[in-house]
Amino acid sequence: MSVDHYENFPVASWLCPPALRPAITALYWFARTADDLADEGEASPESRRADLAAYRRDLRCVYDGQPVSPRWAPVFAPLREAIHQHGLPQDLLAALLDAFEQDTYNLPFPDRAALLAYCSRSANPVGRLLLHLYGVSHAQALQQSDAICSALQLINFWQDLSRDLPRGRHYVAESDLQRFGMRRADLNALCASGVATDAAQALTRDLVQWAKALMLQGQPLVHTLPGRAGWELRLVVLGGLRILEKIEAMNFHCIAHRPRLTAWDAPVLIWRALWMRAQ
Repeated sequence: MSVDHYENFPVASWLCPPALRPAITALYWFARTADDLADEGEASPESRRADLAAYRRDLRCVYDGQPVSPRWAPVFAPLREAIHQHGLPQDLLAALLDAFEQDTYNLPFPDRAALLAYCSRSANPVGRLLLHLYGVSHAQALQQSDAICSALQLINFWQDLSRDLPRGRHYVAESDLQRFGMRRADLNALCASGVATDAAQALTRDLVQWAKALMLQGQPLVHTLPGRAGWELRLVVLGGLRILEKIEAMNFHCIAHRPRLTAWDAPVLIWRALWMRAQ
């Protein structure tokens, strides 16, 4: 299933083992719904936080064996079944809600450590939940999964600069801006004007290199996961790296233009997946 959403990723694809598709789909809708509560529409930040608090109460009800509110019953009914069948850890699902709540405050990130701390709640739990479904739990795999998921989150940030900046969402850390002599207002102005500057391109190049290094740190995990899971993860990793290549190809001018994958990229990704070697 692939859901039409600009931040969407393919869910329960043909590479996913059929027995796990219902659980993965349930996890997707849990996260997608919460993310939309935090980001989409015209609700006030206070209203968004109230909705997320209600959503969190329903999650606790699922784990406590209590009925949930009718509002999100279509989300929590399949999630309850997935939790019952696979024993999904509650703390990982709650961590996602922590990240979505943080989004409603829209506070600047002072440095990369703060940004990675956000990724540890917004992205890394997804990878750990999937590893749990695949029965993989050793420490090295978890660390590599965290590196891949954080890298994917960062890649999404740099890919979506032209969309996030006009909406007041700033994911570039203040320390990175300062290193390149820039301010948040400068990014907004460049996004609106479509003008590339040396400082902005140097900043974006540095951010791309950071995300790529993190992805390569986690890449060996693709050779650890069994069967279809490993092949699907190869395509996920290579898809993220391909976005970074596209940013480089536009001379790191993604503040005004959003790079994206197209059908023409599929043969490239499949070929690279076939020849991806263990390091």
